[in-house]
Amino acid sequence: MKKRSLFAIMRKDLKVAVQNKGVMIPVIVVPVILFVVLPWVITMMPAWSGSSMGNIQSMETQINNLLKTMPAGMQNQLSGHPAVEQMSIFILVYGFAPMFLILPLMLASVLAADSFAGEKERKTLEALLYTPTSDRELFVAKLLGPWLASIVISLVSFVLYSSMVDLAGWISMKEILLPNLMWIALVLWVAPATAGLSLVVMVFVSARAQGFQDAYQTGGMVVLPVLALVAGQITGVMYFTITLVLILGLVLWVLLGVLLWFASRGFQREQLMLKNR
Repeated sequence: MKKRSLFAIMRKDLKVAVQNKGVMIPVIVVPVILFVVLPWVITMMPAWSGSSMGNIQSMETQINNLLKTMPAGMQNQLSGHPAVEQMSIFILVYGFAPMFLILPLMLASVLAADSFAGEKERKTLEALLYTPTSDRELFVAKLLGPWLASIVISLVSFVLYSSMVDLAGWISMKEILLPNLMWIALVLWVAPATAGLSLVVMVFVSARAQGFQDAYQTGGMVVLPVLALVAGQITGVMYFTITLVLILGLVLWVLLGVLLWFASRGFQREQLMLKNR
């Protein structure tokens, strides 16, 4: 594989993405809202609202009912805190875990949607297809750049989120909440596989779409499985534990490997040339 050509395509794609407001706005705004603003709002909301005794008792009842369905380790972490603190810890440490996967999905989708679809809008696709690279090299280059960018931004966002949660948690509860093993496995094991799956889907959508917005809107459906995980966590159907996260990551990596194999075999620049005419 020609590394120089591969890295040249990757650098060009990332440089163009940075200059595209439609790409950079969600890349910046979503992490700031999810991982800077919301941790403070959730942690400080009980103090700001001045909860009445009736509201606290109602919350205690809801928390006690919720605790009965939780794994033992989660119950132990929450049981020594007042009801309002239990709710904050549950949301920040456990409730946000599946929501974090939306970030690599969204980042990969935005960056990949700008790959072939963006090339069509900028009228540069034909020049790209005539570069001295094989179909496999072109396919890998279009995946690798957004994938690495998604991983880096996810890691930075996790560090930022952990810092905000710990700072807010220390001020309000005198407790350091993150990182824990479940979150480390989520960020290092599950998030890269999630971004990879999103990329494989989006590159094919982008190659067939007429423009960036068309590709991004069509590929937005890849977030639906993550929303199902969020709903399952909120309703108590399942909880993100270290065991569940490791199993989920294994399933995603296997699925990614299968999709990559099929996708690489079906990727042919001749078809893109025909679609671009």
